[in-house]
Amino acid sequence: MFTGIVQSVGEVRAVTPRGGDVELLIGAPGLDLKSVAIGDSISCSGCCLTVTRIDGDAFAADASLETLNVTTLGQWRAGQKLNLEKALCAGQPLGGHYVTGHVDGIATVSERVNDARSIRVQFEVPAQLARYIARKGSVCIDGVSLTVNDVEGAKFSVNLIPHTLEVTTLHEYRAGTRVNLEVDIIARYLERLNAPV
Repeated sequence: MFTGIVQSVGEVRAVTPRGGDVELLIGAPGLDLKSVAIGDSISCSGCCLTVTRIDGDAFAADASLETLNVTTLGQWRAGQKLNLEKALCAGQPLGGHYVTGHVDGIATVSERVNDARSIRVQFEVPAQLARYIARKGSVCIDGVSLTVNDVEGAKFSVNLIPHTLEVTTLHEYRAGTRVNLEVDIIARYLERLNAPV
């Protein structure tokens, strides 16, 4: 479980094919890896990955074929910048919202405009996920907890404040950028509770 509050920006150092899927080596010089053990989870731009090895200021993680197919991870190459967050521990502040690191799908930036000191970014989501996004609700984009400003059909927008732009990879977004999207877990559970059995 994560909060969507990015702790460090790291980068992919190597992508090594392994029998149909891949092993990633992720440099995380700004993340304290002393308290990380093999088997721990780290959110990498919204994808919950399991640490398989620690190598100095980097860690390795395997990505299954499923993960490669349903996230942007299949496009990652050496040099790719990533938003990193270690798993939430009991008693830590929950600054964002409950984030699982289980990506629901890929959204695409459709528009980026200046909005005073912020940047307003509009995303288009797969039609089947649009129902889970609510005005003033929470959404996780590339591992960052954000508040939805407005929703229109399969499009929604958020405002990125200067701090978010400074400490995450979101300042790189342009029209056409593909991002990992996780909808609010509460919306998922509400749908299931209301579904006929």
